[in-house]
Amino acid sequence: MTNIDKLAEIFPQCITESADGDGNLICAIDFELLRQILSDNLIDGRETYVFDFVGKKRATSEAYKPIRKTLRPIIDRSRDFNATKNLYIEGDNLDALKILQESYLHKVKLIYTDPPYNTGGDFIYRNDFTRAVDGNRILNRESRGRFHSDWCAMIYSRLLIAKHFLRDDGVIFISIDDHEQANLKKICDEVFGEKNFVANIVWKRKPYGNNMGFIPPVHDFILVYCKDITQLKPFALAQSEEYLKGKYSNPDNDPRGDWTTMSLTASHKGPHFAITNPNTGEKFFPPRGRYWVFNEAEVLRRIADGRIIFGKSGTSSPVQKVFAAERNLTNKPNTWFDKQGYNGDGTNELMEIFGQKIFISPKPTSLIEYILKFATDADSIVMDFFSGSATTAHAVMELNVQDGGKRQFIMIQLPESTPENSEARRAGYNTICDIGEERIRRAGDKIKIDNPELDTGFRVFKVNTSNFIEPPEVWKPEILLDFVENIKPDRNALDLLFGYLLETGATLDDTLTVETVDGHEVLNYGGKILACFEKNLPEEFFRTLANRTPAKILFRDASFASSAVKINAFAYFRYVAPDTEVKVL
Repeated sequence: MTNIDKLAEIFPQCITESADGDGNLICAIDFELLRQILSDNLIDGRETYVFDFVGKKRATSEAYKPIRKTLRPIIDRSRDFNATKNLYIEGDNLDALKILQESYLHKVKLIYTDPPYNTGGDFIYRNDFTRAVDGNRILNRESRGRFHSDWCAMIYSRLLIAKHFLRDDGVIFISIDDHEQANLKKICDEVFGEKNFVANIVWKRKPYGNNMGFIPPVHDFILVYCKDITQLKPFALAQSEEYLKGKYSNPDNDPRGDWTTMSLTASHKGPHFAITNPNTGEKFFPPRGRYWVFNEAEVLRRIADGRIIFGKSGTSSPVQKVFAAERNLTNKPNTWFDKQGYNGDGTNELMEIFGQKIFISPKPTSLIEYILKFATDADSIVMDFFSGSATTAHAVMELNVQDGGKRQFIMIQLPESTPENSEARRAGYNTICDIGEERIRRAGDKIKIDNPELDTGFRVFKVNTSNFIEPPEVWKPEILLDFVENIKPDRNALDLLFGYLLETGATLDDTLTVETVDGHEVLNYGGKILACFEKNLPEEFFRTLANRTPAKILFRDASFASSAVKINAFAYFRYVAPDTEVKVL
């Protein structure tokens, strides 16, 4: 046993993490704290409440560092590309979040995400600031599993960006287990603000467990935070059938449905007057030290409406009727989820879809559906930036079937390789993205049978380098001709269109049609943007497009055969379509 191990047994609070000369995490001793514990007198020094970890400053810097990357559409992996509003992004989610940030700033109602748990054997996303081994991740085995800083740095930078996606009434649900729950809570308090904490939900992930005679670990947590607690509407959560049956009934056949009674008084100071029973004339005052919850005008309105009653004898103190259908609109979700499905249910769902076990412990669709029901609107945008097997996308589509909603999903997933010799690899699924995308296709095909109008498609994009050739740091005469063309030779028209949309902060979910105009391919995005990126276009073609007076039109520099053609084209646009914005990439 090392000296550090011996100290850890006696003074565990003095064991911390630090970085060695090579930047590797090592166990270390907080000697200041140790001296404080061993001293009879208080050591001088100012105390502050702070949550810190190795790499925090660099994680913060990385979150706000500009990125020179884009998203390239992948048509053959997409479904109904031209019409769907759903997105699936392949790539590191830190890059993807940065790229999407301007386009979906303050537009997402709900983020559900299930980050990798730091259990000592899971893959942990890695970034430049945490010494990446292969550019994306490293296997976090037992030798590193005892460290928390890598995991904290990973999630911290992503949450800093994710916060900006949320609407003012937006909310984020993050699944986590015991290993990092405490750290995640502190990170979320810092990123979202303690006042915007909503709940720490305990979710029962399996019906039973065994833990060597101790308390079995059968639960995980779901931390819930909102963008602005003053803007968050009460969750519309339906009560359980057992609760409704025991608390609500309808003895007078009220057309508004089952009801129960609630007191008309409260202890906080309020109105104090006599309420008169209109049938008997008897007057009632609130008990000593209590007050009515409504003013006199509201009480009279509710008596006339039958919402305030006086009991069968007419001599009982007035009470208010509370209807089950209306009470549900103000109920908050319980912080214990024990009937929303288990991980085993998620596994069975995938087995039903794929016919074999190709993913370990996915979240059940029922859990995500349950959250979506009370935390989203019918037209919400839902994001998951640790998409995994795409349970969230599946749940969005299923809920849209149930309530006729038009929720959109944005899934982000690193194309992490499936294990060698796994069932997934043998079935031809080489990456997690292969599994997630195929799940959406198969689930969508099943849904489409009875719901042909439902959007079950998705546009696949892949994080990639910029569409434009990087200029050299030092210009030399002999290389000038190499930069006549500013666009990389492997980029196509769709690459350029969507790259431009991202640069200008436009969303990626509008309709797309491909037209042939005077023999040339023209992309029509949402009926507002026309784009043609062919080279050496004739002057007549520019005139044809100008006569359509689009809101915006895009070309590449090589679209103009000469400077004269370019000057004439712009002049014609100014004359025929002065309100059209002409952009040359």
